[in-house]
Amino acid sequence: MEREIKDINGITWTCLQAFSGLSNIAEAQEAAEVKGEENTYWVICTPSGGAQSVRLKLKGQWDKEYSDEELLQEIKTQQ
Repeated sequence: MEREIKDINGITWTCLQAFSGLSNIAEAQEAAEVKGEENTYWVICTPSGGAQSVRLKLKGQWDKEYSDEELLQEIKTQQ
């Protein structure tokens, strides 16, 4: 799962669920799941500019259910 969003400063953030590179989708989902928190996943967001990557804890199908504004707010909170 991958998603790109752009903030007001023109930085494009690429958000990718942790362990999404594993070939087995079920294993990737399980590996990315936050232990002890059902239906919650680790997501890494990497900027196109000089800012540092951030690790987010997001619920459900974050790539479809979160609006751009919600994702950007989560990124800002973790910076």
